[in-house]
Amino acid sequence: MRARLEKYFEFERLGTNWRTEILAGATTFVTMAYIIFVNPSILREAGMPFDSTLAATCLCAAFGSILMGVLARYPIALAPGMGLNAYFTYSVVKGMGVAWQTALGAVFISGVVFLLLTAVGVRQLIVEAIPAELYAAVAAGIGLFIALIGLHNAGIIVANPQTVAALGNLRAPHTLLALFGLLLIAGLLAWGVKAAMLIGILATTLVGAAFRLIEWSPGGFHFYSISATAGKLDVRGAMSLGLLEIVFVFLFVDLFDNVGTLVGVSKKAGLFDSHDRIPRIHRILVADASATIVGSLAGTSTVVSYVESAAGVVAGGRSGVTAIVAGVLFLVALAIAPLAGAIPGAATAPALIVVGSMMMSNVAEIRWSDPAVAIPAFLTLAGIPLTFSIANGLALGFTAYALIKLARGQWRGTSPLVWVLAGLFLVRFYYLARGG
Repeated sequence: MRARLEKYFEFERLGTNWRTEILAGATTFVTMAYIIFVNPSILREAGMPFDSTLAATCLCAAFGSILMGVLARYPIALAPGMGLNAYFTYSVVKGMGVAWQTALGAVFISGVVFLLLTAVGVRQLIVEAIPAELYAAVAAGIGLFIALIGLHNAGIIVANPQTVAALGNLRAPHTLLALFGLLLIAGLLAWGVKAAMLIGILATTLVGAAFRLIEWSPGGFHFYSISATAGKLDVRGAMSLGLLEIVFVFLFVDLFDNVGTLVGVSKKAGLFDSHDRIPRIHRILVADASATIVGSLAGTSTVVSYVESAAGVVAGGRSGVTAIVAGVLFLVALAIAPLAGAIPGAATAPALIVVGSMMMSNVAEIRWSDPAVAIPAFLTLAGIPLTFSIANGLALGFTAYALIKLARGQWRGTSPLVWVLAGLFLVRFYYLARGG
């Protein structure tokens, strides 16, 4: 049985083993475990019960990650997306006055549309239409994005109205704790310790506990509390003409956030084939769409592929076992939900910073001497962290790529889908500008 599983997950070809995959899965889970409490905290602002959305978060993350691992065999974990949950709460529910049940209906419809687009091959064509030159830029841009999140969570970089960003208070206790974690992980990696990420996160958590820097208030949690949101979506209400725009935003942002994450993580893991394509991409997209549908039925916002999966990849994860382990740990988190909250942001922030630094190696693959490649690549690379959106960065770079192609008179030899996507991106930019 073990040999058959190793053959199915292609351990020999990928140069991996059970120990490495399990460790990578645990690393991925610990790095993204914050979503277990952050997502319910955001959705609570929309009037949704905290305990119910916590259970829904764990369930859909487990379902999506395990399905990704079994079906697509990729080391990519899924969970409710940051950004889309904020859009769900602050723009749709609080901003437009839409009931959260109806907003869940919109998420469900967008998931079904994802699945249909995947079935007819449209999403696959979109991924394949992304120029190979932008793959490395997306990966590096996600690296900067991850690092920025880590630096901000650590308190090393803070917002500043005069200079946009500034250096934080490096004497603050939580910032010092994060700096300790950063130095520990960096040192372990320098010594070639494969479990550096996981050891660093757990050791930093223990140090934080020793110095009483962890605010942890365990409370009662019962799984049956999910009944408050499970199956409460209002699909009929979401199908009204006025909400089609909301469905479109869920669809568009999720599509390109997932494409960007997929490209970035796959690039880092070396999973592209000899033709610069991602094998089994159909299965990847089916897993993503199915997880969004299940998430809406359970009671949470859109489920996406997580950029934190790169942490597991850096730890050595190459097969679907990494994603399966992460998914199983999300199920375990249901039983020990109060304990999962003990891991502070100061412990996970260093791992994000280190992962971001490692992903910057991809910039060496960009032909910086060619403006037709360098300019779109730079806009992608810079746009992702500076707009705090993978979708925006990809849109900026892709649109620039198409416009430069047009300016050079190379439109005849370019895939028609490139022009279609560029047009959609321009429409999206117009929509965002009008909405602002």
